[in-house]
Parts: sequence; C-alpha cells; structure tokens
Amino acid sequence: MTTTTSDLWHHYGRTRAATDRAVPDSFYWIWSQDGGPGTEVLGDLAGRRVCDLGAGAARHAAHLAVHHGPERVAAVDGSPTQHAMATDLYGGRVLALELVAAEVVEHLRGARGRYDVMYSVFGAVDFTDPEELLPAAAAALRPGGRLVFSTLAHYLTGAPAEPDVTAADLPAKTSEGEPATMRRWVLQEQVWTKLLAEAGFTAITVERLPARGVGPRTADTLLVTAETSDRE
Repeated sequence: MTTTTSDLWHHYGRTRAATDRAVPDSFYWIWSQDGGPGTEVLGDLAGRRVCDLGAGAARHAAHLAVHHGPERVAAVDGSPTQHAMATDLYGGRVLALELVAAEVVEHLRGARGRYDVMYSVFGAVDFTDPEELLPAAAAALRPGGRLVFSTLAHYLTGAPAEPDVTAADLPAKTSEGEPATMRRWVLQEQVWTKLLAEAGFTAITVERLPARGVGPRTADTLLVTAETSDRE
C-alpha cells in the first residue's frame, strides 16, 4: 500500500448528496454530529470573514452563510470531487458562500490577514501537517482572530492519541479502486496546545467532548479554540 496524489475523497458524502440538497439547520462539532456545542463557539459572525478549512461538501459553511450573517464564508477544499459536490449543492444558491478549490495551506499562505474566524470540523486540521497548517492559519487571521476546530480525541479503534507530532497512515482507495494511504493527525491535548503556541496563538483552550453513544467507530472529540494577538 502506497501513498498517492489521487483524490482520495471521491466517495465521501456522495450518497447523502444524492438525496439531501438542503442547507442544514444545525451545526455541531462532535464526531457523531448530533449534539454538543454549536456555532456559539465561533462567536458573533455578523459581518465577519470566515474560512472553513477542508469544507468537503460545504454543508457547515452553507449553514453559517445562511443563518449567521457573515460577510463571506470561504469553503476551502483541495479535493476536486468534494469541490464539485459543494458547487452542485450550493453554487449560486448561497450568496455569502465562496467555494474555493485549493489546498488549504496554499490558500492560507496567499490570504494574509484576510479572515476574522477560521474553523475545521474533522477537516483539514486532521489531514494536514499541523506544523505547516497552523502557522499559515495564524498568518491568515486578522489580529484578534479566532481558530476553532474539532478533532478526534483518540483513534476510532480506541487506541490513544499520539503523544508527539506523528501522523497515522490510514488505508484508502483511489477512484479506480487501487489501494492507497492517507495521513491523519490524532494528537493528545498537550500536543495541540504546544503546536498552537508555537504557531503564535494565544488564549488556547481544549475541551474533551464525550461520545454520545457506544459501539464501533464512536469517538470522543477534542474541541480546540485559540486566538491571534489583537496587536499587529
């Protein structure tokens, strides 16, 4: 099994997209997407510029654009199939929503000081080297900007999160059915805190949200918030 540059997200969300084209009425951070904190964690979004890191089909971004009055929500994703799905679902329907086809770190490096709020719901923060992503995110936020993300508190197998900055190679398949791997960062709370501080973030908090049910592939969630300095 080898890594690949092929789009490994070709299958994700396709079944739901075939039958559910609505802008969601709710927004959740926890792994099961059925409870816990909502958009209040992001603060007041009215008139703000917001960025979804690894937006997938852009359902979370569409919810914010429709229900919370931001100036704009940029839904950024590097997967061509996910971007195409988001465009099919919401392109032209949600005026405050901007669908961006780009690798997240590349986009952020070209967006210095552009955003007020940035978030990821088991998105790009999980699947991008945090030593590259977090400094780029800090630079793309305005002074006093906020980053919020939810990530796995442990592996879906139940194995504990990593005590250092180590990625796991997860099995995947290309659209042609060939075996491949993708990297996912499942890190302990203190590792995220250290990485965020090194990237220039302050006011860092990490809350562990327990799974709502039991069974295979259930997981606790880490809800992480951080801010950039309010001074240039």
